Amino acid sequence: MTEPGLRVDALVVGGGIAGMQASLDLADQGYRVALIERQPSIGGKMITLSKVFPTLDCCSCITTPKMSAVAHHANIELLTYTEVQSVERRGQGYAAQVVKKPRYVNAATCTGCRQCEYACPIDIPDPFQMGMSAHRAIRVPYSTAVPQTAVLDIDHCLLCGKCEKACPVGAVDFTQLPEALEIETDALILATGFETTPRDAKAEYGAGAFPNVIDGLMMERLLAPTGPYLHVLRPSDGKEPDSIAYVQCAGSRDETLGVPYCSRVCCMYAIKQAMLISGSLPMADITIYYMDIRTFGKGYEQFYQNAKAMGVEFVKGKVARITEDEAHSPIVRVEVMDGASRIVDRKHDLVVLSVGMLPEYDPGAVFGVPVAEDGFVEAASPNLSPSMSTRPGIFATGTAMGPMDIVDSIVLAGAAASEAAAYLEGLRAGVIQPIASGTA
Repeated sequence: MTEPGLRVDALVVGGGIAGMQASLDLADQGYRVALIERQPSIGGKMITLSKVFPTLDCCSCITTPKMSAVAHHANIELLTYTEVQSVERRGQGYAAQVVKKPRYVNAATCTGCRQCEYACPIDIPDPFQMGMSAHRAIRVPYSTAVPQTAVLDIDHCLLCGKCEKACPVGAVDFTQLPEALEIETDALILATGFETTPRDAKAEYGAGAFPNVIDGLMMERLLAPTGPYLHVLRPSDGKEPDSIAYVQCAGSRDETLGVPYCSRVCCMYAIKQAMLISGSLPMADITIYYMDIRTFGKGYEQFYQNAKAMGVEFVKGKVARITEDEAHSPIVRVEVMDGASRIVDRKHDLVVLSVGMLPEYDPGAVFGVPVAEDGFVEAASPNLSPSMSTRPGIFATGTAMGPMDIVDSIVLAGAAASEAAAYLEGLRAGVIQPIASGTA
């Protein structure tokens, strides 16, 4: 049964950096905003990163204040662990049917004390740490999560009741059910984000089979101060790697994977990580195997030159396959293109695959927004704001529009908020005529 709904000026779907920025920009102008996030906490992919390029500022130091600002803003209704099921045109606006998934914890009374977590006997892989460590079946998602409310993974729960007994405020509730809710809004902003190319998409690289072949997000967690090992260590044996390699275009520019486009950020995050590793492991040899280095933004080329000056080795070549020896050390077979092509095998302690970006999901299925050939939201016109979709009143921002870095995501979030505000003012002034229900 659908609960009585909310009425807001704008509905923002996605609580990553772009969604949070767009929400704050609209809310600061006095508009009532509902922000929906499908995960138990807002923060998106950015909160999992170590530092940003090219400034090497702390990601958590940038993201956490925005998360807190969103949670405490009077004009923002925050709905986490919630998914949009359908959107339909209704008069001048839209009606979104959403479902709040059960946390099996009363969010109104939970204090985030973690006593339930300490009492729980079940350990399962932690997605925040990319599966490199474990968390309890009931837990606060991570130390800086917003909201600081526990969530129970009912699929792994033994129903032993230990968490319920340990909770000092009686917040654990095993009887919770999904709640349907209708949200009426005049405008929508899609900030649905991205997913990375599956680490094991290229079988010849051995990711998934070889423990010391990881992807870029896993290395971000190894480099983060709140990472699983608090240091850069090999997953197979916990040793410090003396030789680390990066394989570029491991999930982009590849027709066989259905990802023919460049994901734009892979070169830069590999260079950033290489520089951070140089500081964490100053004696380690770091090699980046690449086909092309694409440093497209302001200060990015200098960032690349700085990495070379620090001793990072850049090898132009195409990696054909990765195997491993008896000690689980990856062996990279690469066609080196240094004037005369030659095939060499080089052993490393750890290999990082620079995986690319895919759309989080098909926005056309729920929001009726056309998508481009790459699966991301299609812009209305190259002559209009890139945040405008082909449906009036629906805008998109961040990596919902396509691969981009954090800087561009924030800039586009501001553009989406600006366009949405202009659209809302046009509706109020009667300048923008409503379209018939059910049409685009």
